[in-house]
Amino acid sequence: MIFAGYFLNIAYFCAAARRKRQKTEPFMTRAAFFLVLLLAALFALQDPAQAQSRSDEVRRFLEQRDREIKSVLGDRETFTDEQREQLKRVINNGIDFAAMGRAALGPFWADTAPDEQQEFVDVFSQIVRNQSLSDLDAYRSVVTYENIAAGDETARVTTTTVYKDIPMKVEYVLGRTNEQWQVQDIILDDVSTADGYARSFQAVVRKRGFDSLMNSLRKKLDGMRS
Repeated sequence: MIFAGYFLNIAYFCAAARRKRQKTEPFMTRAAFFLVLLLAALFALQDPAQAQSRSDEVRRFLEQRDREIKSVLGDRETFTDEQREQLKRVINNGIDFAAMGRAALGPFWADTAPDEQQEFVDVFSQIVRNQSLSDLDAYRSVVTYENIAAGDETARVTTTTVYKDIPMKVEYVLGRTNEQWQVQDIILDDVSTADGYARSFQAVVRKRGFDSLMNSLRKKLDGMRS
């Protein structure tokens, strides 16, 4: 079954950026999007009917976001500021930035004050949101569902997506909170985006401290605004 993938398209953009710059730039710059952090996919034992119900929920979640993005994209090549802001909202509303922030800092999360945690999540999410519009054509790629394995609180979706005639295996790790599914990791050809963010951020904190990481992220965000 084929649909024009929402997060799958984001993943392709990240992969392309990473391939171009992976030898010269830090992970945050390489992966132009996103975004996202690894949580282990632990699937609870359940009856087949319940598993199918959860799988259907996940599919509907992805397909709905895909339709919303396509309705804004249309056939246009240029976009107004209002349309770009609308795309930014639709693309990123399905991402759990709070969970991403905790996973990105790993053991250092508990060492930061609540206000520092909130600022980190805010700045990181703004960077990801801005980067998500860097290649809008990526959201027009074609995606095939290979498998959806869903439990009560976690799900893993395996897909094959073709962007610019290049097929790629893309997997999504999702979590379910308050009856809502959200993406927590994108895995490109068995390489976890979440792991990359965690390695990059934690290495900076380990060597130079949390304040140094925040200074770097603030500068990056300021550069996007200028």
